[in-house]
Amino acid sequence: MLTKKYAQDKKTCKVTFALPDDVNANSAALHGDFTKWEKAPVKMRRYKDGNFKVSLTLKTGKKYRFRYLLDGERWENDWQADAYAPNDFGSEDSIVEV
Repeated sequence: MLTKKYAQDKKTCKVTFALPDDVNANSAALHGDFTKWEKAPVKMRRYKDGNFKVSLTLKTGKKYRFRYLLDGERWENDWQADAYAPNDFGSEDSIVEV
């Protein structure tokens, strides 16, 4: 699930990426255009309720591709993303537009 909070000047947006407990994972990392995919994943924090969350500040006026990597081996999309786009691996990436 994505939530967005735009800065007053509308040049940036704080996007919170969240996964529910029912993804059945011990760890989650966020990969995407903004992390150069494999080079700099963002570890997501697991909360007491079992949900994973992380927030990033992104430049507005762009669309970003992203996916979640669960337990270091299982890719998952955000099923409430703004859109989806095919990738080179025969699946789809989630899209967040800010």
